[in-house]
Amino acid sequence: MVPRPLGRTGLTVSPIGLGTTKLGRDTDVKYPKRFALPSDKQVWELLETALRLGVNLIDTAPAYGESERRLGPFVETHRDRLVLCTKCGEKYDQGRSLCDFSAPTILASAEESLRRLKTDYIDILLLHSDGRDVEILTQTDALEALARLKKNGKVRAAGISAKGQAGISEACRTLDIVMAPFSQKDQSLAEALRKAHELGLGVLAIKGLFSGHLEARPAVELVVRQPFIDALIVGTIDPAHLREAVEVAEKIST
Repeated sequence: MVPRPLGRTGLTVSPIGLGTTKLGRDTDVKYPKRFALPSDKQVWELLETALRLGVNLIDTAPAYGESERRLGPFVETHRDRLVLCTKCGEKYDQGRSLCDFSAPTILASAEESLRRLKTDYIDILLLHSDGRDVEILTQTDALEALARLKKNGKVRAAGISAKGQAGISEACRTLDIVMAPFSQKDQSLAEALRKAHELGLGVLAIKGLFSGHLEARPAVELVVRQPFIDALIVGTIDPAHLREAVEVAEKIST
């Protein structure tokens, strides 16, 4: 795969990123089939496969259960080869999601993520929106916390995992990156994402396979071909699925 610049962040990412929800959480998830959490050996093999395939972007979150902790040993060993994206504002505890976008909570969450991931900096930190995108960005002190984390070098680029057009537009005023759903089945945010990219924000797409409900190859191809999308996050614990997505991206780049 030919790496792409992530907006004006200075980061360069593979067109396919690895999403790691399934590494740490198998409850209250919207996949069509049940799955078992992988063993530590399987996690390591998946991550090694990702690097061999040229995938350098790894996406995780405190809300993904044990995902950050399970990534930690691999991150510690291969830190200079990874672009690490995690989130803040939401955590999953005892079967339910808890959201808090106050500055003290975000600062504490970032410190906990650094500890679990065994690193001293996070490449990308995103506000893990619960759907209240604009309220989070304008009615809380979340942006103040992100700015402080960037200033002290613990975060390189900040953004939001957004749910709607208004949130993406608001993010363009202050943030570096937007993450949002985009797929064959749901292209409602295309124009907002295009404008964000034109303004220099990095754009990360999620749910490109509509949580496993779309056929992989055409679904990946449609997303990766969009000029306003820098990378598609593919959530999988199967190295073969990741390899398939990479093959599609490589075909497009050639």
